[in-house]
Amino acid sequence: MAQRTWLIVGSVPDENFPLLRTSLTLKDSQTLICEETHFALPIVRGTPTLLAAAILTKQTLKADTSDSDFQAMLVGDTGSGAGCRKLYAALLESLTCAKALSGLTFHYLYPDVDWQNRLLLALENLEAKPCLVADAGYMYAAKMSGYASHYDLFTPDLGELSFLADENAPHPFYTRGFLLDLRQSVSELIARAYDYDNAAKWLIVKGEIDHIVCLGQTVATVDQPNVAAMEAIGGTGDLVTGVVTGLLAAGFELSEACELAARICREAGMLANPTPATQIATILPYIPLAMDKCLSKTSG
Repeated sequence: MAQRTWLIVGSVPDENFPLLRTSLTLKDSQTLICEETHFALPIVRGTPTLLAAAILTKQTLKADTSDSDFQAMLVGDTGSGAGCRKLYAALLESLTCAKALSGLTFHYLYPDVDWQNRLLLALENLEAKPCLVADAGYMYAAKMSGYASHYDLFTPDLGELSFLADENAPHPFYTRGFLLDLRQSVSELIARAYDYDNAAKWLIVKGEIDHIVCLGQTVATVDQPNVAAMEAIGGTGDLVTGVVTGLLAAGFELSEACELAARICREAGMLANPTPATQIATILPYIPLAMDKCLSKTSG
């Protein structure tokens, strides 16, 4: 069977970082190495955290659990959108001859609705449509375009869920106040997001209680272990999106991967025994042990 590729697409907050598509290796819990350029990418938060978590998840599951390999498509962009537009154009060109693409995870990218529409059309014209996961800026573009329901998974936090639930908001900054006040009523926000076709087929709603949602119905909740310090640590949402990407690339179904990812990240947080000052890279080494614990419960 031909090797398949899962592509993780995102940006790095460094204007000098080049546009590249490459495989990455995890040197340690602090650094990713670009195999082609040997460039060292520090793991602070954002897309590097997602990449590290996805790679570590796949490594823990062993290579023989999947025929899918990871590649990253990255560019430097500090918010102007110039770098991301170069990435969008390069990705669109590559999709015209894409083969054996099992999935894409879109992450921190400048939300450009026009480019999102072009890419989605190209993806849907592929002979075999890949699984589509979106978080952060690209999730915003998917919602703003009106094509959110064409995606397989979004991973919003409660603030982002409020944005998905607002049929009028063009950006999270403009989410109406009454919806932000409803964040304690997660079920109502979920219902609104699906009523207005502003949600993917599946959601992992990240919060004090994680909600796993399929087509508007909460199919599972995860609230243990409850590690309060995790709420104050930047990058925990990136960790969840990375772990679920790793599970999906390894062949797990969305129904199992979403709940497992939420549980694994909570277990890793508990094992790390963090404080609010803990850096996200400190939690990464605990993913394998957390996975073993969660998978043994599932198989048992």
